[in-house]
Amino acid sequence: MSLIEKAAQRLDMLKQAALEQPAESDAPPQVRKAPEPARAVAHDTEAQSSFVPRPDTHAIHNVISRTAQIDLARLAEVGMVTPDRPRSTIAEEYRVIKRPLLRNATATGPAQLDDGNLIMVSSALPSEGKTFCAINLAISMAMELDYTVLLVDADVSRPSVLNQLGLKPERGLMDVLAGDVTDLSDVLLRTNIEKLTLLPAGMPHARATELLASEAMTQLLEQMSNRYPDRIIIFDSPPLLVTTESRVLATHMGQIVMVVEAERTTHATVRQALATIENCPVKLMVLNKSRERGPGSYYGYGYGYGEDVRTEAA
Repeated sequence: MSLIEKAAQRLDMLKQAALEQPAESDAPPQVRKAPEPARAVAHDTEAQSSFVPRPDTHAIHNVISRTAQIDLARLAEVGMVTPDRPRSTIAEEYRVIKRPLLRNATATGPAQLDDGNLIMVSSALPSEGKTFCAINLAISMAMELDYTVLLVDADVSRPSVLNQLGLKPERGLMDVLAGDVTDLSDVLLRTNIEKLTLLPAGMPHARATELLASEAMTQLLEQMSNRYPDRIIIFDSPPLLVTTESRVLATHMGQIVMVVEAERTTHATVRQALATIENCPVKLMVLNKSRERGPGSYYGYGYGYGEDVRTEAA
């Protein structure tokens, strides 16, 4: 091989080495840099996931805690109105009882009644069945096509609405009036009975009467009664002759239903109880626990207006 050929071969070898040298020197950086894109992608994924809306477990808990599942079979067993048995005897009785109340609540023109959609259910004495009647009346009205119903347990000293419905105690009316709850919707309970909502009595309060007579109560009633134009609000109140709370509550009402226990409540007791609510524009009476049908009764319940009902009920 000539000197020139050897020089050319040597030059080719140097060129080949020059070409291979950068590839080998670049390899380690490529190996080192290879994980970096993976880390960057992982970092971006975490950053994106932090902005993805996640279920707020606290909010979900609040939503769930604001619903109440009423056992309709249990109510039917104890003889109460249930929407799945619209032709039962008790359902027919409350159709008759609710009709004048709804008519008064929705009257217009000269017959329009102030606060007619605020209805208080009470009795003269304990154990006459006022809570039983308030619950049945609320369920019966909720079965109407054109109304929504809010049932308020206003017997704040001895609340029993939730208990009779098979539900546990909850925050409610007293907590709102005392300022412990700022939003009414936080204590309302939606039920599995369509168009029926509950407002529990809430925690007992030493100044319950003063709270019911407060400006906060007046504002709360305005909020509840005007929130929906089709809403009927029923208050289960304490007995009229046992506490002053029911008399204070009565001053806000457009209608009062007084439950009278048959064969127990005397004429004098009825007259005394009616005297405490004489300023309420509309007072209706229901004869409860009647064992016989008589004039003005329907399936064992007496109903009607004024003196005639008072005489018969007592």
